[in-house]
Amino acid sequence: MTLKALNFKMDETEINDMKHVAAVYHMTITDLIKDAVSDYLYRLKADPFYKLTSNVEDADEAETAEILESINNLNDDDLSIVSSKRFTV
Repeated sequence: MTLKALNFKMDETEINDMKHVAAVYHMTITDLIKDAVSDYLYRLKADPFYKLTSNVEDADEAETAEILESINNLNDDDLSIVSSKRFTV
């Protein structure tokens, strides 16, 4: 894996917090940030929204027009809720 540099600005308070936490755990700030980003990406990728949309390509103009036409032709019966189920993720 090739490592690349990334520069960004952060609030001074957060930087001081990271320095303190890194010192307590005897790690570098770089390792702290890499671990935090890795954990955050893992949580985001586990989210149902991500799983449902990450592999979906954008529709071209013709597909978009077809979808919008179908939506515009829906009537109140088509849009009524006929059943409901609750899912816990």
